[in-house]
Amino acid sequence: MSDQAKVRVLLLESIHPDAVSRLEAEGYEVESLRNALDESELIARIPGVKLLGIRSKTKVTAKVLDAADSLVAIGAFCIGTDQIDLTAASASGVAVFNAPFSNTRSVVELAIAEIISMTRRLTEKNTLMHAGVWDKSADGAHEIRGRRLGIIGYGNIGTQLSVLAENLGMYVSFYDTADKLALSNAHRCATIEELLETSDVVTIHVDGRPGNAGFFGAEQFKRMREGALFLNLSRGIVVDHVALREALESGHLAGAAVDVFPTEPKGRGDEFVSELRGLPNVILTPHIGGSTEEAQSDIGGFVANKLAAFVEEGNTTLSVNLPGVALPEQAGQSRIGHVHVNTPGVLAQVNSILAEHKVNVEGQLLSTRGEYGYLITDISGGFSDDVLERLRSMEQTVRLRVLS
Repeated sequence: MSDQAKVRVLLLESIHPDAVSRLEAEGYEVESLRNALDESELIARIPGVKLLGIRSKTKVTAKVLDAADSLVAIGAFCIGTDQIDLTAASASGVAVFNAPFSNTRSVVELAIAEIISMTRRLTEKNTLMHAGVWDKSADGAHEIRGRRLGIIGYGNIGTQLSVLAENLGMYVSFYDTADKLALSNAHRCATIEELLETSDVVTIHVDGRPGNAGFFGAEQFKRMREGALFLNLSRGIVVDHVALREALESGHLAGAAVDVFPTEPKGRGDEFVSELRGLPNVILTPHIGGSTEEAQSDIGGFVANKLAAFVEEGNTTLSVNLPGVALPEQAGQSRIGHVHVNTPGVLAQVNSILAEHKVNVEGQLLSTRGEYGYLITDISGGFSDDVLERLRSMEQTVRLRVLS
């Protein structure tokens, strides 16, 4: 009756080999593909897959989840999870894990590098040199020391960027819709308008939830200071690129660095199309904010460990969508994981069924989050198929897994 009979794993978008090695070490059958899959392609491949690993380009929709007859968990080998229908995943009892910290430093270092490059006009000087033009001039080139950095979104990336920018001599302001503690001497702006009107450099670090689509457009660019710089290393849907191009061509903005785009090619070598191509004062990078060998290795190991721990132990610590539960394993015991609708009396009902069948409970841990609850029960001795059938047939049951 074990849930571990055969674990097929599908990894997309060139996930780091460390993840493959970690999952193969568990005896799992791993298939790793270089590119993303669109919805129809993923629907065709998902049957029989127990673990799915993706990065930012693959969309896991409700239709994909409907077609997933064996899926127990999804690993987002990145920070964001807006590419996954979390509501549908929860309703299917599918756990979702991500890597909220692993590539933070890589994104921050890219932002710092781009701020310095634009402030010193390095990309423009480099282009001229390759064209054979010697332009030894200080016009338009500045130190970043003493300039004000405005950070929109003060999460893991925004806070670390704040600290490093201050260490380089910049003043820092930030705006976030949630209450956040200001680190060091950072100034919290009461409104986004205050940040835009007072910052020499504006950088966005928000997530890709639908409500953030089109968040930054012509009105916001107009509010920015004349000659300011703009960065987006968050999500492509957040910024109106037509409005950004107009702000750059008019000279209102002195430069921009963009790493994410509303529509991105599926794989390496595919054509990249954008309104921002061809502008000399724009740094364009192919969504590489977290793409360092160090970050990808760390992400690969971190998320793979979370997936393996969920399959083997039912551990949901740091799950994005299911309640966090971690119960130490005891040798010689069976473990049952029960995802259910969060209503009063579920625990009593489960234990009533177990008691009725004279099942000896050795350990139990329940946690709830919003609409759902997750219960792990450790059992010594055997139990009948009727016990599992009774638990599965409970009105509140979303998913029942026998782990060992």
